[in-house]
Amino acid sequence: MRFFGTTWVDHDGGYALRRAGVAVGSLAAAVAGCLVLRFGYQGLEVAKVGGFVNTLVIVMFAICSAIAFRKTWEGFSRRPADPAREESLRSLKAIGFIGSLLAYFFRSLTEAPGEKLRRTEYETAVAQFEKRRNTRAGNPSARKKPKPRRR
Repeated sequence: MRFFGTTWVDHDGGYALRRAGVAVGSLAAAVAGCLVLRFGYQGLEVAKVGGFVNTLVIVMFAICSAIAFRKTWEGFSRRPADPAREESLRSLKAIGFIGSLLAYFFRSLTEAPGEKLRRTEYETAVAQFEKRRNTRAGNPSARKKPKPRRR
């Protein structure tokens, strides 16, 4: 939601253009990240560290990217149940940054990433505000006092 401001509320103010820009930008960043990882892998080949280490690096980035994709995708639809656990996964998501970028790209094809979550929170807050506003009765001293019970 950081690139959209409040344009996601009514889909105005260049919302579609911003969404397209976010999709292109996140895909370009993912491709650039893949190129950087490729250079790193070539460095391992030049260093001749062995097939085991090369395989280990590939598997590690694949698993971290898959976990980062899943956690980022879930973060678009609901708040984390355990913020401490999310904090502990921060380094794993940083390693699997390509997965996070791809999740951002795919979500931006349908909506602003995180829009569904923010929209439900916004609509709930508006409904609560309207309910509180409509139940006010004006001057409290003008209310009728309940009649005492007779015994």
